[in-house]
Amino acid sequence: MAEITAADVAKLRKLTGAGMMDCKNALVEANGDIDRAIELIRERGKAIANKRADRQAGEGAALAKVNEPGNRGAMIILNCETDFVAKNADFLGVATKILDHALATAPANLDALKESTIDGRKVADYVAEFSGITGEKLELSYYEQVEAPMVVSYIHPGNKLATIVGFSKTIQAQAAKDIAMQIAAMNPVAIDKDDVPEDIRKKEFEIGREQARLEGKPDNMLDKIAEGKLQKFYKESTLLNQEFVKDNKLTIRQYLQGVDKDVKVTAFRRVSLNI
Repeated sequence: MAEITAADVAKLRKLTGAGMMDCKNALVEANGDIDRAIELIRERGKAIANKRADRQAGEGAALAKVNEPGNRGAMIILNCETDFVAKNADFLGVATKILDHALATAPANLDALKESTIDGRKVADYVAEFSGITGEKLELSYYEQVEAPMVVSYIHPGNKLATIVGFSKTIQAQAAKDIAMQIAAMNPVAIDKDDVPEDIRKKEFEIGREQARLEGKPDNMLDKIAEGKLQKFYKESTLLNQEFVKDNKLTIRQYLQGVDKDVKVTAFRRVSLNI
């Protein structure tokens, strides 16, 4: 039996992030072989993840980040079961590492991100292995990216909500952040009214029409009233037509024109967790 030293345990813990006793037990089982101990810890992590597959992972972290050139942003959600784990530095470190990997490699979608490799193994396996360390079900449930001449990100305090937004040209950093925070606060469904998906437009029109009917309005007026309600929906729910949260005398369109009359918002993404 190989002698297991404190230095060996510390080394394995640094390599895997597992607890001290888990590392010691793995080294004992592996007869001091570090590589085999790492394999054992990863195997146990996957086993724990499989056992907890039917559990609810409703907590976690929503993170967003922009690359060094400032022309691509990415965002992810890494879920866990409890808020205690969600606030853990190691958990946030894993989430940040996955986000950095996504930002560097620009996978096409969530499935592609899960299948990509990080530290020599699939991201999906990396998450499963860390599940064994936390003892909770973990799930990488969301990934999106935005590319544009200028991209900014915003993470609301607590890591429960994040946004990224792209602009057609570089503008003042504070103005760009204002737009990212507007998206976080007001949750627009589209950039402008012409960008609203047809299914949402039809649904809102029918809701307005039904409300007018229930209010006893004449049948020949229902479509006109519904159209008026739809215009109100555009004003409240499309980014450029919303009132600016920092100055409700301005719409976001007016605010941006005051910053740079030629700038356009090209895309945005918003994701939230439990709020």
